[in-house]
Amino acid sequence: MLDLKYLDVVVGTVAVYCVYRLMTLEKRALSLPPGPRGFPLIGNLFDVPAEREWLTFAKWGETYVLGQPLIIVNSASIAKEMLDKNSAIYSDRPVIPMGGELCGWKNTLVLTPYGERFRNYRRLAHQLFGNAATMKSFHPVEELETHRFLKRLLSRPAGFSDHIRKTAGAIILRISHGYEVGEGEDPFVTLADKATEQFALSTTPGFLVNLVPFLQYLPDWFPGASFKQTAKEWSATLNEMVDLPYDYVKRHIAAGSAEPSYVSKLVEGQTLSPEQEFEIKWSSASLYSGMWTVSAIYSFFKAMAMYPEVQVRAQAELDAVVGVDRLPSFEDRDHLPYIQAVTLEALRWHSVVPTSVPHRVTEDNVFNGYFIPKGALVLSNLWQMNHDPEVYHDPMSFIPERFMGPQPEMDPREACFGFGRRFVGRVLADASVFISCAMALAVFNISKYSENGVVIEPDMDQSTGTISHPSSFKCTISPRSDRAVALIQADERR
Repeated sequence: MLDLKYLDVVVGTVAVYCVYRLMTLEKRALSLPPGPRGFPLIGNLFDVPAEREWLTFAKWGETYVLGQPLIIVNSASIAKEMLDKNSAIYSDRPVIPMGGELCGWKNTLVLTPYGERFRNYRRLAHQLFGNAATMKSFHPVEELETHRFLKRLLSRPAGFSDHIRKTAGAIILRISHGYEVGEGEDPFVTLADKATEQFALSTTPGFLVNLVPFLQYLPDWFPGASFKQTAKEWSATLNEMVDLPYDYVKRHIAAGSAEPSYVSKLVEGQTLSPEQEFEIKWSSASLYSGMWTVSAIYSFFKAMAMYPEVQVRAQAELDAVVGVDRLPSFEDRDHLPYIQAVTLEALRWHSVVPTSVPHRVTEDNVFNGYFIPKGALVLSNLWQMNHDPEVYHDPMSFIPERFMGPQPEMDPREACFGFGRRFVGRVLADASVFISCAMALAVFNISKYSENGVVIEPDMDQSTGTISHPSSFKCTISPRSDRAVALIQADERR
């Protein structure tokens, strides 16, 4: 009997070993996606660019960084198949030491690991504006703040960049915290804008600690650890951006004067646990991801200056559909196909998020015959997807007509907002870009800037960062007519 038991153990052990060998042989038989050759131990550490990484990634397919596979996806169709259809195993986030751990962005939706807190964040946000139907209740806020944007443009057209930032912040703060932005510099808008810029920089390969994570444990005094002092300053900015608007809502709830908002609806009349309060506070801060519309609208102004024929056709459609006696609204959207095409092209032409924040694979997977190991990072090169000549003809040019007719090219919203279970503000962002384009074109002419009789040509460059902005430029913004001035100066819709 003992011998039989011993034999069972031996046979069982051999069987387990054979199964293990078969599994590992199967994995070894499958190769990782192709990529540049790396060095022992450090892999492709020195190949990763510190700026404009999307241009390099467009030439790559896969590489290793310190032994961790980084899968770079340049095709929208592959990204949909991999990240959307297999989102259950491709929705986690990696640890990004500078932005996530040291600065604190790991507490927001964009870097929260896939799990219960992540699902709670998405559930809370979807209740508010997860689709076009729920977003409709916020259309009056969008129209009101965009009308105020027109007034600022009329008063100081040279400051159009500042006005775009202020309007984006005003819309988000009104929806998220019921906070109404006043004229002049606003402390909450300044905080949101500053923190968003810091997020864009802190999550890029420009910080070596993001490629060599153990550097985050260096003492502050260690040579080369100055990034830790930067992280402390940026963490303080983020915490202020999260805490101050939340405290504002709580004060107004206590005083009985809180405006309806994302936070007030979740807090008022509730007894919250510390975890629930944490999730409401940080999920509301996650809505600031909508600040990236600043870059999209800024690029729209550059496009209008560079492509006057597009502007003429768009204004002709607005005049025919809306007329000249009122401003366009969301009710007009379905009747403005060319304006919608201009909005789509603005989203495609300049990639606000050139390379998405990576997703982390939670289990081994075989995709299209390639082995994708657990722990691999998958980065979508959104810039390449939106400028892929196989998908868009003449991709570097601004051509709204590409989205019209019987065979339109791919809707850029399928790629520009990323893939998988992440960005919940896409409906808000899409609405903001549309109403800004429509209202601005209805009352203003936008043209290239001239100085001493010399026309200054804008370039096509853009900044480095997770959130990228078009290079700065000047343009001339002038009202189309006296009637347009009267529309701008009329009382704002409430």
